[in-house]
Amino acid sequence: MMSLSTELGSGALIQHSQANIYGYVPTSGICALFIALYALSTILHIGQAIKTRTWYTLFTVVLCGISEVIGWGARFWSAKNILALTPFLMQISTTIFAPTFTAAANFIILGHIIKRVGPQYSRIHSFAYGPVFVSIDAVALVVQAVGGGIASSSPTLKAIQQPGTAPITSVASQSIVGGHIMLGGIVVQLAEILVSLALSAEFFWNYSKGRVVRDLPSVATTPETTATIREPGVTADSSGEVEKVTEADNVDRDSALEKSRRWSWKVDLAVDHQMSRKVAIMSWALAFSSLCLLIRAIYRTVELSDGWNGRIIETQLYFNVLDGAMVTLAMYTLNLFHPGFLLYEGNSE
Repeated sequence: MMSLSTELGSGALIQHSQANIYGYVPTSGICALFIALYALSTILHIGQAIKTRTWYTLFTVVLCGISEVIGWGARFWSAKNILALTPFLMQISTTIFAPTFTAAANFIILGHIIKRVGPQYSRIHSFAYGPVFVSIDAVALVVQAVGGGIASSSPTLKAIQQPGTAPITSVASQSIVGGHIMLGGIVVQLAEILVSLALSAEFFWNYSKGRVVRDLPSVATTPETTATIREPGVTADSSGEVEKVTEADNVDRDSALEKSRRWSWKVDLAVDHQMSRKVAIMSWALAFSSLCLLIRAIYRTVELSDGWNGRIIETQLYFNVLDGAMVTLAMYTLNLFHPGFLLYEGNSE
């Protein structure tokens, strides 16, 4: 008589084993692909951050990429040893909070776009998009991390339900509590993405219609905002003193002004608030990146709402497409349309 292991195959036995808390065996090839994609994007972002001096991307998008590499590396580990608990706990924590970092980058970029195009068309000050939304993002990150920690502290994360039978194992209460806390963090992130998209949509609508929703704050005149490029040579200032102007003076002036634009959240009087081609491209890229993160947040919300034993969390295809692929697209969008090249290296066509 043919044995059960021969009939089903060892892979099928592992697939349906109560010790397999995934509900499936992660495909090693898919895991390796995502590891490579995330690693490449992360390396590119590091190089782009250094070249364009957009340092905030090191603490946002780059951290997302590193976390995703760790998470998908853990899934690859599970593909080779499905019964090991450690890689499962690693991937469930890192992949749940990693996109929070890219979302933070998107909020900062949106604030800089609004500052360049016209803060008078925005419902809230461009300054708020960075600090306020990133702060909310940090809260969502902490909540998800706490939930993941509580859930992973449970010796049993899932109750394996065989068709037509009672659960073989019971779900530890802390895993349920941890899952609910993680869900709360995802819901917070989903809500803030929706709010930011609504505010940005209103901003671009107001801009297209020339509808001013608030007055620009008065900004004191500074040498950086009033300086003009002067022809090299010998000139006299207002007091009659002779002053020699060189090309280096203009270079220094441009460097100081550009540095001010990168780091200041104040209204930039040196910029005529118009939608240049570069800013328009950055805006569309940001919208696509945010849409990818929105799709991923909706998926994760539904997934965790369905529970540890739900059909959604036990379907690998959903995770690969709606989580892995969406975050990959969000990161590569910011590689191809990097804010350092589109927002901070001049505002020319």
